[in-house]
Amino acid sequence: MSIIKSLSVGDGDMFYIKHNSDNFTSIDCCLSEDNKKDIVDEIKEEKKGKGIFRFISTHPDEDHIQKLDYFDDEIGIDNFYVVKNETTKSVETDGFKRYKKLHNSDKAFYIERGSSRKWMNIGDETRGSSGLSILWPIRSNEYFKTALENAKNGQTPNNISCIIKYSLEDGVTAIWMGDLETDFMENIKDEITLPKTNILFAPHHGRKSGKIPQKWIDQMDPDIIVMGEANSNDSDYASYPNHNKIRQNSAKNITFECITNKIHIYSSNINYSVDFLDWEYQNTFDYYIGTLNL
Repeated sequence: MSIIKSLSVGDGDMFYIKHNSDNFTSIDCCLSEDNKKDIVDEIKEEKKGKGIFRFISTHPDEDHIQKLDYFDDEIGIDNFYVVKNETTKSVETDGFKRYKKLHNSDKAFYIERGSSRKWMNIGDETRGSSGLSILWPIRSNEYFKTALENAKNGQTPNNISCIIKYSLEDGVTAIWMGDLETDFMENIKDEITLPKTNILFAPHHGRKSGKIPQKWIDQMDPDIIVMGEANSNDSDYASYPNHNKIRQNSAKNITFECITNKIHIYSSNINYSVDFLDWEYQNTFDYYIGTLNL
């Protein structure tokens, strides 16, 4: 069994994966004064007993690195997975300063399509693989090079986001896409082929500006699209009419209990429900909303 948790952090992204091996992964950071202690304490508790802890930063926009300094001070990031870049900002927050420090340290592991590393996607006699793969970026791609240059010149770093796949043998496949924007994705849609996906975390928090090209939607054919906490006026909820969706605005924290051929799903909102899941009377966590049979 593994656990994927999508944390409700407002206008930002933060996730963790408690792997079914000796691995624990955090993806992005969006802490506030109100939630920072509770979330960090939860991660400390959940990662107990895991030999490998890694933090993956999809990109250095503030809503993905907010209070990264606090996270690092409290938990300690020894494995910082990051797209190599030279992003600059006119105003540097403490989170961005810590991002740069980690990025430029010997704790950094620079990721791109096809990256391999113990124990990200290589297991051995010590511990198994985490099941993580990096599908993007391709550093030689001209559109990506332009995105890197734009970020270096103080423009948005959204389009230097990586695409991450997590897969469990005979189980879940989940994909994260950071804050990739529609125009950029349209430009690179022929560069990679994306796999069949059970859980897709919509890019750019589910905003219209992060609408995924239809070619990729057809390839992934996601069973569930998780729409982030974008303002309802900016949400691209109607753009995926043929796919089931969970809105984090309503569901709040979402926990995916991933086992062989099944995903049991829980919402921290006791009043949240959907009509597309099977009911199997699960109670590992509070507020079970149903099961996706794969």
